[in-house]
Amino acid sequence: MIFIFAFLFLCANAAPQSQADRDAVITKYDSNNIGLDGYNFAYETSNRISQQEDGQLQNVGTDNESIAVRGQFSFVAPDGVTYTVNYIADENGFQPQGAHLPA
Repeated sequence: MIFIFAFLFLCANAAPQSQADRDAVITKYDSNNIGLDGYNFAYETSNRISQQEDGQLQNVGTDNESIAVRGQFSFVAPDGVTYTVNYIADENGFQPQGAHLPA
């Protein structure tokens, strides 16, 4: 999960930012993470970036214990097009899907 956040952070900071992006604020934030079983969160920003994610523990109490993550993020590109990525991250790796991504 840390890699996902690091990837998103690097992508967001690699492109030149407009004034609206620099001045963006979080307009909605929900989080449920008490450290047991799983978590979920969602946020939206004033520059139309959003993300939601759910994580659930799998194979609890075994040597194969892991977390399965399912989520979505979207953003508006400089050309005005909204891009959305749905993803799963589990024992099979990070699996993004989006209309703009190669199949």
